[in-house]
Amino acid sequence: MFATLIPLFDKEMAVGAFSLFAQKENYLLRPSLIGTGNFDGAGRIDGLEVIENTGINTLSEDKDIFVSMNAVSLFVDIESQCKAPANRIVILMDNSVKPEEMFIKRIDELLAKGYRFAIRKLLVSDFESYREIIKRLDYIFLDYKRIDISKGKIYFSKLYPKIKMVALNIESMDTFEKLKAEGGYCLYEGSFYRLPIKKGTTGEIAPVKVNYIELLNIVNADDFDLTEAADIIGRDTALVVSLLRMVNRMTVNNGITTIRHAAAMLGQTELKKWINTAVAEKLCEDRPSEVTRLSLIRAKFAENLAELFDMGGLAQELFLMGLFSVLDIILDKPMSEALNMVKVSKQIESALLKNEGDFAVVLDFVKNYEAANWSEISRLLIVENIDMDAVYDKYLETLKWFRDLFSKD
Repeated sequence: MFATLIPLFDKEMAVGAFSLFAQKENYLLRPSLIGTGNFDGAGRIDGLEVIENTGINTLSEDKDIFVSMNAVSLFVDIESQCKAPANRIVILMDNSVKPEEMFIKRIDELLAKGYRFAIRKLLVSDFESYREIIKRLDYIFLDYKRIDISKGKIYFSKLYPKIKMVALNIESMDTFEKLKAEGGYCLYEGSFYRLPIKKGTTGEIAPVKVNYIELLNIVNADDFDLTEAADIIGRDTALVVSLLRMVNRMTVNNGITTIRHAAAMLGQTELKKWINTAVAEKLCEDRPSEVTRLSLIRAKFAENLAELFDMGGLAQELFLMGLFSVLDIILDKPMSEALNMVKVSKQIESALLKNEGDFAVVLDFVKNYEAANWSEISRLLIVENIDMDAVYDKYLETLKWFRDLFSKD
């Protein structure tokens, strides 16, 4: 199984929903399945299987989850496959679902059970013939590359004002800002939020970020000084509270009240893990919320993949590579300048700057996985002789780790 979450953003660049992309088979190993795409999902729905395996709150605590279904899978017994509340799932249809009586009747049945609907892959020429389906939708996905999205906006805002419009395939911040200024869309999807920074600002890094970078440099040096790290943690109230809360949960008597004592209790290895994760979150606070998630998911997924790529002894280095893979976005500087501010190994530097070395293979895999580029992932699995289900398990472990990281319990 392959599975990943693609974020959709609101106009404030906060994540408003996720699309769940899943694929059961490696088509490069079973090419006979490629020609049967219309029947993929018959009898089961891959996205629902992922939700059932992980629990919907592991994927997102409060955001809508779009699950793709086609003309065949739409008729599957959805409730028996997934016990998640119907109001958390939006059924995302494509143009294989035709504006015919049997489909309209099935949509009405699922609407009565609380499910909501969206559709994608419609062209402007399809809008009138799909009228009976469109008026039942909650969302319409408009592909920025395939249609004149401005005309689509006018059409739907006049005839179907209650439908929420989603702009797809946005590849630059300029396009996002343009569409946002024009108005009419509730969500935006594309790679625009994670593009590498080519030219940074001339302003100085905020003092609080300098403090965080100093802390990262200390704990990622060989045999670092626990006391020195504790003193820098003490400059940031939020880090102090987080550290003391975590350490006191680990002790029986809840008697840890000083930062140095807490650091000593954790020791170098655990303190390094905690600082790398906590500081990454803090560095991302003035960035879109998805940047924090992207950084941490990449870090933990890369760490979890270490064993599968025969790099078990380098798991922590791979974590750091994933963490710093968006350092240019966090610091608003080109990656070369951003890496000059932190201490990283030559392997991490080669992967992030030149896309070279063994680490680059793992980073490339992680990036293709998060983008649901299943054809390239399938190729890499064959090249590296890795089992796809093992990767899926590692990804689910990553999602659960991220959920627990921000759990209030």
